[in-house]
Amino acid sequence: MVSTSYDSVIASADEVQVKLMEEMVIQVDEQDNVVGPISKKDSHFKDGVLHRAFSVFLFNSDNQLLIQKRAAEKITFPSFWANTCCSHPLYFPEELEEKNHLGVKRAAIRKLEHELGIKTDTFQPEQFKFLTKVLYRAPYDENWSEYEVDHILLVRADVKYELNENEVAEVRYVARDELENVLNDPSMLISPWFRLISEGLLPQWWNDLDNVLAKDNDNVVINNYIQ
Repeated sequence: MVSTSYDSVIASADEVQVKLMEEMVIQVDEQDNVVGPISKKDSHFKDGVLHRAFSVFLFNSDNQLLIQKRAAEKITFPSFWANTCCSHPLYFPEELEEKNHLGVKRAAIRKLEHELGIKTDTFQPEQFKFLTKVLYRAPYDENWSEYEVDHILLVRADVKYELNENEVAEVRYVARDELENVLNDPSMLISPWFRLISEGLLPQWWNDLDNVLAKDNDNVVINNYIQ
């Protein structure tokens, strides 16, 4: 019988990505209440453990959305297209802070630099607008899965980027009327969270960006996509 232990699964994986699996993320319940710290490894291995995440949708001044193709080195969903940046706040005070959604906003600034090379002084946390939360589960294969309460953040800015090729293979801007073609392009693998949000929630926000980007959404709802 072939072993499916963690060590055997990551034996041929990229060393940098394996190291990132040691990061401590935030375990939560289905109401997004903090349970405690959990490693990125334990929160994603096999069926996963529910944890907090964020997804950034960054628009330029022409209201085009920046999307990314995840690097082939990624352990989960390699070479899949996704929104601008999607990752996890870490289990330390600055990124645990829930007032004004500051924790996930700070995490977003940190990861935009890590993945896309967008300098941290490009943004202040208040420029990111919180829209909603999405609860979803998505297996990648028999060894890895996503199981997250995903905090959705929108921001508009014209940015300079320098891709971290271990994280991101390529990026492109898409206009509102191009989104459906992107989602239906058979040559593009689409990450499950990006598809869920893009087919359900994103179009209405995109149609009203000026108002959506005016302030955080105070009506915090968790959209449950788990059947």
